Amino acid sequence: MKRLLENKLIFGNLLTVDEPYLVERYNKALKGFGLKPVKLDSFSIDMTGFSPEVANELNDQEYLDPNGVNRRFIILTPEQADLPVVHTKFSNTEELMLDFFNKNTREIFAITIKDVLFGEIEDSVLQVSSLEDLLSISQVEFKLSTSSDLLGKTAELQLMIDKLLKEPDAWRDDDMLQKMVDVVRVTGDISTNELMPKEVVFRHNAFWTAHFGGVYVFNDKKQVTVIADPATKGFRKSRPWEVSYIDINDHNLVYRFLLETGRVDPPRGSWIETSGLLEQRARMLVIGMIVEREPELDLSKLSNQILDNWVRKNAKTIERDGALPLLEFVRKKSHNWSNIDLDEVRPAHRFLISRANPKHEDLWLTNRLISEYLRFDFLTLFVFNKQGFYKSYGDWPENYREYVVGSLRDAYLKDKSGLRAKLYG
Repeated sequence: MKRLLENKLIFGNLLTVDEPYLVERYNKALKGFGLKPVKLDSFSIDMTGFSPEVANELNDQEYLDPNGVNRRFIILTPEQADLPVVHTKFSNTEELMLDFFNKNTREIFAITIKDVLFGEIEDSVLQVSSLEDLLSISQVEFKLSTSSDLLGKTAELQLMIDKLLKEPDAWRDDDMLQKMVDVVRVTGDISTNELMPKEVVFRHNAFWTAHFGGVYVFNDKKQVTVIADPATKGFRKSRPWEVSYIDINDHNLVYRFLLETGRVDPPRGSWIETSGLLEQRARMLVIGMIVEREPELDLSKLSNQILDNWVRKNAKTIERDGALPLLEFVRKKSHNWSNIDLDEVRPAHRFLISRANPKHEDLWLTNRLISEYLRFDFLTLFVFNKQGFYKSYGDWPENYREYVVGSLRDAYLKDKSGLRAKLYG
């Protein structure tokens, strides 16, 4: 993983924590979780407060996610809202955290001036042992704490203020008045600096989870759809009256579901001609085939001419595989996309010539699912399915790892948002 770290393809764009008071606050949050404080003077964190350096010192990569549910978080600064989430069991952790930051911006700012905000994204289950546990999660609540009990003192002060305003003789209670003064020294003026986050409950919508080797859950108005391996505990048994189950290995059913629910963008000239996605896939497909058959080949000097020569030399193999001829056919026919009959395309190859519908709210999750079927497409894999990318990276030969890292560094990292917009809408 050293090459990935050096090129910022893993644990990239994190926030460095090196101010002594912030390090101290972070350690207080760790103590609040019952964990040992760390002796690090500097470390980096993601949106949730996860730190790869802290995880290494604690020898626990799951220190903020001990059971794979009820994810913990540590917020030192509002700046964390602009960071990625680099370690999670649920694909929508980032979405939930962003919602919390956006709905409680003022309160988070006020709290983190004085203290660290930490807690759990609490749902209805303590651990996941079957699909039923996943399906029972419909919403989550952010359970919040501070190291100095700032939130508790704020709630206590608000109660005393209410009592003072509503009870005629409350102002005669000297003990209460003195207590109010003492609490204000900790909280400050809560009438101008609101400290209690107001939005703490959020919907748990469509998501992927690492549990059971990977499960996709899609929510529509009248239907919940689970896409997973049939060996998953509870598959087709948990809530069969309201949940539709699709075998993730059944390419035909998976694609049909995505198409019928408007989640997939089938081959149309409107996006094929402008995005360049199929050209990218064709190139990555050929390179993947070369690596599979000639793993020792030097990839540093690859050119279009070398790729074309290899394709001509291996024409029979390529024709038998069918993927590259399909990509070329669809690219040529894209100006008249009505001539492309998906029923004539092998189910496994339909994902080759499709992308997620950019107007659907499940855009990211759908592209992640598509990447499961296109492992050669390392760009889609890296953008939408980091866990899948790192798993595949571990199996690739050294020369291919070097080529992929160089390609991502030179093409994607220079303009991430621009390339995503161009290729995936």
